[in-house]
Amino acid sequence: MIRVFLVDDHEVVRRGVAALLGSEDDIEVIGEAGTAESAIARIPALRPDVAVLDVRLPDGSGVEVCREVRNRVPGLACLMLTSYADDEALFQAVMAGAAGYVLKQIHGSDLVGAVRTVAGGQSLMDPQTTAAMLHRLRDDAARKDPLAALTDQERRILEYIGDGLTNRQIGERMFLAEKTVKNYVSVLLTKLSMQRRTQVAALAARLQADRHG
Repeated sequence: MIRVFLVDDHEVVRRGVAALLGSEDDIEVIGEAGTAESAIARIPALRPDVAVLDVRLPDGSGVEVCREVRNRVPGLACLMLTSYADDEALFQAVMAGAAGYVLKQIHGSDLVGAVRTVAGGQSLMDPQTTAAMLHRLRDDAARKDPLAALTDQERRILEYIGDGLTNRQIGERMFLAEKTVKNYVSVLLTKLSMQRRTQVAALAARLQADRHG
């Protein structure tokens, strides 16, 4: 039996979802809440298998509830329910450990299937969503580490620029044509979102200082 807890501030929605899920032989709705505070208090006590969480609640968000209750109930699968697709909320839900994300416009049979899927330990993220998440994570990593997107060759050129070498001198050291080095520098500027070589030199100097400091 899959034990489900529902969190939604609209009583009509809760009743509808409870009736839908409760009509299934293998699903039991063991509790409901209309606020984040109530959900965080009750879910750890009841220890459901699945929590169906509305993303937007009057006193917080389902994402916060997901993060909090997953810390207290190991193995709990959180299924986020929302009125419209929102990339930011989706990203936050994934980072909070949500197992799935469905729109309220979903067909009843699909919601039942979604509950069974996450209860079985599977993720309910479509490939497009997963790709968008990975892209976002890579972008965030690149912002935290400006060198994350650079190849080894580009990192060496960055260091040489920091040392004050010209394109010709860099080419001599790396056995590359001056024009090839110029192309590398252009790619560097693009990847680092910079306009001028002096900015690259300043970044290289700062990174060297951090390394030695």
